[in-house]
Amino acid sequence: MLKILFVCHGNICRSPMAEFIMKDLCRKQGYTMEVDSVAATYEEIGNDMYYPARSKLKEKGIPFSKRQARILTKSDYQKFDHIYYMDAENRRDILRILGSDPQHKVQRLLPDRDVSDPWWTDDFETAYQDIWEGCIYRLKQLAQMIDAYE
Repeated sequence: MLKILFVCHGNICRSPMAEFIMKDLCRKQGYTMEVDSVAATYEEIGNDMYYPARSKLKEKGIPFSKRQARILTKSDYQKFDHIYYMDAENRRDILRILGSDPQHKVQRLLPDRDVSDPWWTDDFETAYQDIWEGCIYRLKQLAQMIDAYE
């Protein structure tokens, strides 16, 4: 089974939104894939998804569940096939934790820009649209690999 991991600063806004959006897209497409999300920093460890992020998913009809933020570990690198981050700061933090990316698993979710951070902008609609676009883009890329695993 293909395994992907989403990473953002605190694992309470963007990465869990990406996790649940991707899970919903996979369910609707009939794909089986393990999807999870983590933080690149310790600040929010143990906290549930931020209320406005949950509200945006609910508004868009994306199912989600209660969860606890956790931080990226070196063992995640071995477990997951792809690790998608939201912005350049996340990448720096990821590489600080992992040390390196010899298998080139760590990639930005969007190919040409960072995902807007709603923690600072309070713009959860733009963040949702960025994440949705990134998940669609990555799912199209991963479709052949998913089929190969099944």
